[in-house]
Amino acid sequence: MTASTSPSYIGRFAPTPSGYLHFGSLVAALASYLDARAVGGRWLVRMEDLDPPREEPGAQAAILKALECYGFEWDGDMVRQSERHTAYAEVLNRLFNQGLAYACTCSRKQLEPYHGIYPGLCRNLGHAREHAAIRLRVPELEYRFTDQVQGEYRQHLGRDVGDFVIQRRDGLYAYQLAVVLDDAWQGITDIVRGSDLLDSTPRQLYLQELLGLPQPRYLHVPLITQPDGHKLGKSYRSPPLSEDQAPPLLLRALRALGQTAPSELADASVAEIMRWGTAHWDASLIPRTLSVPEAQLS
Repeated sequence: MTASTSPSYIGRFAPTPSGYLHFGSLVAALASYLDARAVGGRWLVRMEDLDPPREEPGAQAAILKALECYGFEWDGDMVRQSERHTAYAEVLNRLFNQGLAYACTCSRKQLEPYHGIYPGLCRNLGHAREHAAIRLRVPELEYRFTDQVQGEYRQHLGRDVGDFVIQRRDGLYAYQLAVVLDDAWQGITDIVRGSDLLDSTPRQLYLQELLGLPQPRYLHVPLITQPDGHKLGKSYRSPPLSEDQAPPLLLRALRALGQTAPSELADASVAEIMRWGTAHWDASLIPRTLSVPEAQLS
């Protein structure tokens, strides 16, 4: 929706409709939006509605309304991951038929002793796909990348993750597969998101490599944390964004991202704040930390 756009930058915001947007969501959305608009890039919105049982009724409409009220303008039509199942199935079948993925019948109780690192129990058992999760075989290799805020990040897929799920036992597609395919399909060049997804990135790099897909640039912004150390999020009942608080919350989100707005913006409109943010965006000022306490932003 901008007058001039740069095809060399395509960013996106991809909320999950398991709840409404909160202040932590706003910080991530604002970072991705300003990073794109500051260079005349395109900015897309994608609804990551992969898990219908966890979806909050009315959340999709509320998310879009909140984005509009807070001055976000996206390019093109919003995409829903629930409309992309055919594309996911095609790639998953190919990976399975090539022996790069396999069926896993392990229960959660069986995997409890391994603390989230899959030990390969089903790797060579040749289980049928029915009533089983599908896992991707990972190499015994370290993957590394340089994040624009967090610096160099390394993860050994075999030791630190193990073979990971790309389709759940209930048939729902996993985030790691869907996000990689959708980012490539939409031509995303830059991924700006919260630091809670930093440790997912090496898995996504491996999938991109395996499927011959381009690797985007990554920028992981600090999470906003509550006094007890937990991140702001739906599971901790963080308050949804209020329409009448848009200007002050946008200014607060700018502070969280290290962007110091002038005092005359205190009474500015949403549009004025967004214009200033776009004109003065400097990603090098984002705090180089994994989290920022919400109390520091008051």
